[in-house]
Amino acid sequence: MRCLCDNVAIMPINREKTLYSISAIILLCATFFAGLSVGVSKDTSVPSSPSLVASSSMTADLTPFWKAWNTLETKFAGTSTSETDRVYGAISGLAASYGDPYTTFFPPEEAKSFEDQIAGNFGGIGAEISEKDGYVTVVSPLKGTPSEKAGIKAGDRIIKINATSSIGMSAEKAISLIRGEVGTKVALTIVHDGSKEPVVISIVRGVIDIPVIDTKIISKTGVVSSSTSTSIDKENDVFVISLYSFTSNSAQLFRNALQTFINSGTHRLVIDLRGNPGGYLDSAIDMASWFLPSGKIVLREKEGKEAHEIDHRSKGYDIFNSNLKLAVLIDKGSASASEILAGALSDNKIATLVGSQSFGKGSVQQLVDITSDTALKVTIAKWFTPDGKSISEVGIKPDYVIEYKKGDGKDAKDPQLMKAVEIVTK
Repeated sequence: MRCLCDNVAIMPINREKTLYSISAIILLCATFFAGLSVGVSKDTSVPSSPSLVASSSMTADLTPFWKAWNTLETKFAGTSTSETDRVYGAISGLAASYGDPYTTFFPPEEAKSFEDQIAGNFGGIGAEISEKDGYVTVVSPLKGTPSEKAGIKAGDRIIKINATSSIGMSAEKAISLIRGEVGTKVALTIVHDGSKEPVVISIVRGVIDIPVIDTKIISKTGVVSSSTSTSIDKENDVFVISLYSFTSNSAQLFRNALQTFINSGTHRLVIDLRGNPGGYLDSAIDMASWFLPSGKIVLREKEGKEAHEIDHRSKGYDIFNSNLKLAVLIDKGSASASEILAGALSDNKIATLVGSQSFGKGSVQQLVDITSDTALKVTIAKWFTPDGKSISEVGIKPDYVIEYKKGDGKDAKDPQLMKAVEIVTK
C-alpha cells in the first residue's frame, strides 16, 4: 500500500515505508497519519560514523567552506554555538541549496517532532500545508475541521504563527508551532490568496475527524436531493461523488458510491476532488481502474538521477461504456492523489475537467537516518500524467477554468459544480 502525502506513503516492492510527500497535514488522527500523511523509510545504508565520507565523483572545492568555518570560529563576537549545531546548520543549508522545498534536514528536535507527527500524538487544526515560493501555504483545509470553520482557504499564505514569523520557514517547522494540546488556541496571521492585507485568525486545536466521501443527486437547475432518492430523472439528473481524501478505505467507499450511482439509473456523473489533498496512491489507481481498460497508464513515475520510469497501470475493472458522461472538479486544494486521478481520467479521454488549476504536488520523498537522532527527507522521484505532463511543476489545468468569485458558494451558488452539471447533461 502506498501513500502520497507529505507525511506518509507506503507501497509494496521493498519500499513499504518510502515517503510520498505532498505537504504537511496538521491533524490529530493516528490512522490518518499512518496511511495518509507521512511515509517513513529508514535507509540504513548511510554510514552512521561521524567521519566525512566523500562521493567518488565529488569535484567541489571545500576550501571556502573550511575558511568560512575557521573565520566564524575565530572572529564571531556573539554567543558561540556547538560544533554539532554548526554541522547541522551546514547540512540544512546543503539540503536547501537543491531548491526543493520537500528536501529538508531534521535536527534532533525536528526529527522527534516529525516522528510524533507520524504517530499522530498531537492536536491540530485540520489543514494541509506546504512550503511554496518561500511561504508556508495552505494546500487545503479539510472539510468540517477547525481550519475550515475559521475561514482558512486553499492558497492562503501563513506569515506568522502566534508571534513567530513563518516567512521562509519549512512546513515541518510550521507544523511544530501550529500543533499543540487539544482545546488550546493558535493565532495564524494569514494573507488570503488574491489579497495583500494580512488578517489574524485564532483557531482552537482539536481532534480531527477526517471525512472521506459524500454522494448526492443534483438536477440541471441545481436542486439537490439524496443519492438514494427514488424520484430520479434518469435522463437529466446528475450523480455527484465528493471525495475528500484518499485514505486506506476510500477505494472501497468509492466502489460503494459507484454501485449507488449505477443503481440510480442515471449515466451522468461528477467526481468532486476540490479541496482533496490526496493520500494513498493505491486508492487513486484503484479508482481510475473503474474507468480504464487493463494496462492503461494511470501514472508515470520517474525516479533517481537517471529518471528511471515506472508506469503504474489500470487494474482493468473498466465497467462503464460510452454512455457515461463524466466530469471531474478540481481546484488549488486538489493535490497528489487527486491530481493523479484527475490527470489519468483526463489524459485517457474519459473525463472533462472543470474548476481551477490544481496545487501541483507530485513527488516521492524518502526519510534517511543521518545519525541516530537526525534525518534527511529527500525527494527521490517525481510523478507525471499518462501523457507525460509534470504534476509537481504545473499541476493539472482543467478543460474549463471557472474561478470562484466573492460571494460564490453562498446560498448553494457553486459555479464550478453547475458548469460540470451543464457539461454532463448536454
